[in-house]
Amino acid sequence: MLFLNSVRQAPGVRSAMAVAVSALALGGHQAVWSADRDAGLEPVVVTATRVATPLSKVLSDVTVLDRSDIERQGSGGLVDLLRRMPGAEFSRNGGPGGTTSFYLRGAENRFTAVLIDGVRVDSQSTGGAPWEAIPLSQIDRIEIVRGPLSTLYGSDAIGGVVQIFTRRGKPGLQAEAQVGAGSRGLAQAQASVGGGNERWDVSAGFASEYSKGFDSTVRTSSSNVPDDDGYQTHTANGRLGWTLNDDHRLEVSALSSRWDTRYDASRTRPVDDHSLRELDTTAANWQARWSRLWNSRLQLTQSDERYETRPSPYQTHTKINTYSWQHDVVLGVHALHAVLERREDKLVNSSLVASPSRGSGDRSLDSFGLGYGLDVGAFSLQLNARQDDDSEFGRHGTGSAAAGWRFAQGWQWRAALGQAFRVPTLYQRFSQYGQASLRPETSLNHETGIDYRKGDTSFGATLYRNEVEDMITFSTPGVCIDTRNCYRNTAQALLKGLTVHGETLLGKVRLSASVDLQSPKDVNTDKLLARRARQHATVRADTDLGAWTLGAEVLASGYRYNAAANTAAQKLGGYALLNLDAQYQINKAWRLLMKLDNALDKDYQTAQNFNSQPVTAFVGLRWTLDR
Repeated sequence: MLFLNSVRQAPGVRSAMAVAVSALALGGHQAVWSADRDAGLEPVVVTATRVATPLSKVLSDVTVLDRSDIERQGSGGLVDLLRRMPGAEFSRNGGPGGTTSFYLRGAENRFTAVLIDGVRVDSQSTGGAPWEAIPLSQIDRIEIVRGPLSTLYGSDAIGGVVQIFTRRGKPGLQAEAQVGAGSRGLAQAQASVGGGNERWDVSAGFASEYSKGFDSTVRTSSSNVPDDDGYQTHTANGRLGWTLNDDHRLEVSALSSRWDTRYDASRTRPVDDHSLRELDTTAANWQARWSRLWNSRLQLTQSDERYETRPSPYQTHTKINTYSWQHDVVLGVHALHAVLERREDKLVNSSLVASPSRGSGDRSLDSFGLGYGLDVGAFSLQLNARQDDDSEFGRHGTGSAAAGWRFAQGWQWRAALGQAFRVPTLYQRFSQYGQASLRPETSLNHETGIDYRKGDTSFGATLYRNEVEDMITFSTPGVCIDTRNCYRNTAQALLKGLTVHGETLLGKVRLSASVDLQSPKDVNTDKLLARRARQHATVRADTDLGAWTLGAEVLASGYRYNAAANTAAQKLGGYALLNLDAQYQINKAWRLLMKLDNALDKDYQTAQNFNSQPVTAFVGLRWTLDR
C-alpha cells in the first residue's frame, strides 16, 4: 500500500509523495520512477505493493536496477544481469538463448512471477517465465522483490516477483543508437526514439544481436555435436500514451522478441538443431484520478509465448489474458487498496494426450484482493488478503502481514508473514506425464530484516524461512500414462537463509556487495534442491577518472548438485568469476563501452554437461540525444 501521512511528514517527503501520487495517476508506473529521479527525490517502488511507495517505507527486500545498470551489461540475456543481484541464482544449457532457470531465494524457476509493463509472462508447459526470450535491450528499469507476494499477484509468486519496465517517451525528443562487436562473432545493433508534449508521448525501439557462440555441451556428453552453438535475436517494442486531461490517461504498449538458438540434441544425428522462441506482450490501460484521494487503474494485457524445436517436431504455445481493475484510496494516515482480476491461460501442446480437448487445455482464475496500509510516525503496517477462484481447483485464499519501525534516522526494522501458492501447469496435469489430481503448491514464509539508507550508503539484511508444501516433482511412476516418470505432489521444501547486501562511496570508489547464505532443501530427504548452492556472493567496485568510468566485479558461488539425489557424480563445483568493464565519454552525445566477462576464462557449469560462457570481450559505441 502507499503509505502517506500528509500531516506529519517533512516538506521534502510530502513533495516526494505528491510526485509519486500524481505520476501514478497520470503517467503510469515508469513515470513514477522518472519524475522522482529527475527531481532528485527519494525513489519509489511499485511492485512491492502495486502502488507507488517510497523506497524507505517498503516493507520487503527490494532491488531496483536502472538503465545505467542495464547498459553496463552490454550483451547477453536478462539473467546475466539478474544473477548479480542478492538472492538470485541461475542455470542455463549453454550460452544466451539456451534453456534457462532462475532461482530467487532458492525457489523453483516457476515460483517467481514475472511481469513486463504489467503483463504476466508465464509458461503453461514447464512453468515459469521464458527468461531466455526476454530482451535486455528494451528494458529501462527492473524491480526485484524477494519473498512471497501471492496476496498481490495470485498464483506463481512463492519466491518473489520480477517486474520489467520498458521505456516511455518524455517531453521533447530522445534518441539512442548503439553498435557493438565482440568475441565469437558477436555483432549487435540497437536504436530507440521517443518524445512527447503535455498530452502525447511515444517511444519505439528495436535491437538485433548475433553470435557464433561456443559448443554448448561438453565433449563427453552423449548429446555433444562438436560445433559452435550460436544464436540470433531480433526484438522490438513500442509505447503510446495520451493524457486526456489532468485526471485521465490512456496508454498502450507492445513488445516482441524472437530468438533462434542452436543446440546439441544427439551426436548420433549430427545436424544443426534449433530452438525457436517467440514472446509477444501487449497492454492497454486507463489511469484515472477521481478525486484528491482516489485513483484507479483499468488494465487489459496479453502475453503470447511459443517454443519450437527443429528439425525435431516439438511445439508448445502459451497464451495468457489478464484483466485487472485496481482502486487506491488514501485517507490521511490510512491507505486502502482493492483489485478485481481475471486471468485466462491457454496451452496448445501436442503432448497433452489426456486433456479434455486433446492437444490443448485452458483454465481461468478470478481474483479479488484487499489491502490496508497505515503509516503513523515511525511505524508502518501493511495487511493484504486475496481470494483466487480457479476454474479447476476452486477457491484459494492467501493473506499477509508486514510491519516496519523506523527506529533511527535512516534505519528501519521490518518483519513479515505471508502465504503463497502456485497452481499446477496444464502440462503437469494433462501430458503423458501428468495427473489431473495434482494439488496446488503452497507456502508459508516468515522473515525479518533491517535496512539502512542515507546519502550514498545503503545496507540491508533479511533472515527468511519459506516452507513449501505439496511441491510437484518429476519422479517415479504413478498413475500417469507414462510408465517411467510422473508429475507428483511428493516433496516438501524448506527455503531458509540470510541475504545481506549494501553499497557505499569510499572516496571516489563506489562499492557494492551481497552475500547469500541459504539452505534450500527437500524436507523429506534433507538434500539440497537441484542446481542451488549453499552460498553465493557478488562484490563490485567502480570509479570515475576524468572521462573514464572503470568497473570490476567478482561473482562467486559454492558447489551445487545437478539433481535432487545429491550424488558425487552430480556435483557441480563452485566457481568465482572476474568481470571488467569501462566506459569513455567522448563528448555529450557519444560514449565508448567496453566489457570483459569471465576475464580469467574460468571453466564451470551451472547445468551438468553444459558449457558456460568462456572469456568474452565486447566493445560498443553509443550515441544519445536528449532535448
